[in-house]
Amino acid sequence: MHGNLGNIVILMAVAVMTVWLFKRINLPPILAYLFCGILAGPDLLALFEHPEDMQNFAELGIVFLLFSLGLEFSLPKMLAMRHLVFGVGLAQMLLTTLVFMGLALLLGFDGKAAFVIGGLIALSSTAIVIKQTSDLGILNTPRAQIAVSILLLQDLAVVPLLILVPLLAADSEQSLGIAILLAFVKGVFVVGILLSIGKWVLPKVFSEVARTRTDELFVLTTIMVTLMAAGLAFSFGLSMALGAFLAGMMLGESQYKHQLEADIRPFRDILMGLFFITIGMRLELHNLPSQIHWAFLGLVVIVVLKVVLIRVSAEIFKLGKQDAWAAGLKLCQMGEFSFVLAALAVDQALLSSEQGSLILTIGVLSMAITPWLVDHSPVIAKSISPDTPPDVIGLEQLSKKDQQLSDHVLIFGFGRVGQSVSRLLKIEAIPYLVIDADPVRVQESQSAGEPVYFGDVKQKDIWRSVGIERAKMVLITFDQHENAMRVIHLIKSLYPNLPVVVRTRKDHRTQELLTAGASQVVPEILEGSLMLVTQVLQMSGVPMSRILKRVRMERKGDYANMHGFFPGETTELDYAKQDKLEFMHAVVLTQDAFAVGKSLQQLNLQQWKIKIKGLRRNNHELEEPDQNMLLEVGDVIVIAAKPRKVERAERFLLEGD
Repeated sequence: MHGNLGNIVILMAVAVMTVWLFKRINLPPILAYLFCGILAGPDLLALFEHPEDMQNFAELGIVFLLFSLGLEFSLPKMLAMRHLVFGVGLAQMLLTTLVFMGLALLLGFDGKAAFVIGGLIALSSTAIVIKQTSDLGILNTPRAQIAVSILLLQDLAVVPLLILVPLLAADSEQSLGIAILLAFVKGVFVVGILLSIGKWVLPKVFSEVARTRTDELFVLTTIMVTLMAAGLAFSFGLSMALGAFLAGMMLGESQYKHQLEADIRPFRDILMGLFFITIGMRLELHNLPSQIHWAFLGLVVIVVLKVVLIRVSAEIFKLGKQDAWAAGLKLCQMGEFSFVLAALAVDQALLSSEQGSLILTIGVLSMAITPWLVDHSPVIAKSISPDTPPDVIGLEQLSKKDQQLSDHVLIFGFGRVGQSVSRLLKIEAIPYLVIDADPVRVQESQSAGEPVYFGDVKQKDIWRSVGIERAKMVLITFDQHENAMRVIHLIKSLYPNLPVVVRTRKDHRTQELLTAGASQVVPEILEGSLMLVTQVLQMSGVPMSRILKRVRMERKGDYANMHGFFPGETTELDYAKQDKLEFMHAVVLTQDAFAVGKSLQQLNLQQWKIKIKGLRRNNHELEEPDQNMLLEVGDVIVIAAKPRKVERAERFLLEGD
């Protein structure tokens, strides 16, 4: 017991270090967990004598993940997607299985082994794809919904595959049809039970639990419902993940959806990490030297063919080309259930242990490249299929009126901000042209008569088409910092006198954009706060002339009084923000504090770019403290600086050098 506890502690320490390291070099945590599993596996640290024993526990991560996914896809939404699930999903499963079965037959495998290989390669990783798309916030995009639909059909297909593998090994043709029919009946029965309970029982249960106003009871009930749904499905020979998904789908229509998602997330993320660690543990490093060339060759073949086959499946149902390519890139890996099928096939002597090891190696490698492919799938899909929809007017079809515009405003990006600005420009009769890279939005806008054209604003040739040399100014409204920086640099290198106004959501990016050459940066959050202050001051009886003067002073002073805030438990701080945000902190001078008896001038906090926002003495605030005034015990100094400097300043005030 003590040995196992020690190994678990070591595993956690390795996981913490690898996740920290991978985040510092901007790699996704999934890769860190896979790498941690490889380190902890039998060929390196060998922390666990039987790593497969952890698999059942780790699979709970997939259960909670699918429950969260079910919350996003309510029953009406699923019914609306049925043509994707049972159309594109079924086409992908059949096509991929048949193609790879054919390849396996050509390589000399017998029919049974070839069928198993085709089936397990046709599956993709629900865990990685759903988690990555959720983290990126793209779960509701068309390309992500195609991917999710295919994954749902694959999860359904796992059930007959798990039944068929032992039957193929037993060579009993009569029992095969009966087993498939029995699996279908059980599936319909379980789905019916879960949907009924989810519709009529669970809402009442959670309503009663919510009345107790006990957070612990709500969390416990959520976990219990998830595990009971998974257990019911598993007891009938179905996937645990499918049961959890159905339970989540029914609760997705309730008013408790968001609370349920928040409660389940910590358990889901921790168990998902453990699941990927167990996947990494399965990689047999001792077989790599003899198999590595075949593994990489198999990886390339599987990735390329799966992308193409998903694209073909989508073409059958007339889906968008770019969305189909992007979905294919998301699903080109092997799935977690592929490992289960491969292990079962080895146990049933349908595949040799060496063949199973090679499949496992290819699967882990394909999972390792998936986060990068998911991140870059839109860009790669656009490069493969750059054509725009036929009913979207491109810049080559610019109207004569728009070609002759001068002294106009160029708007790059036509989201909510760009559209709001354009409406007010229209009211003031100021001419404008818009470039946007979303073909659907461009089509809708053009149908309404807006001067919006499809194009990538990072390309200089597009600027000349819209008469940038005759424009009054450029307004950048899209919230993509790196792209905005690139566009500003290009504009300033070619048209240094052209004013560029940039909108940004993140106020800590303001100075970076101004340094790049922006004439004016409008930080959305700070401007929203200014408008709020304007309303408050007006309703408090402050004259409008004084309010407008105050607003102008804040803008002119780069929002000096609006920078710096007191952090709390809900404050999100990552590596990108910690060197740009400004925190405020109150330091109380105790009896033995270094700063007691010294003046602010002596302390010279400005040398570390630390601002003194205020000084309180005897519960009274000194608005403009004298720099030569000696500090006393009990004084409260309010400082503002970047997070690390705040900590340094506090240590200095209390302990000295």
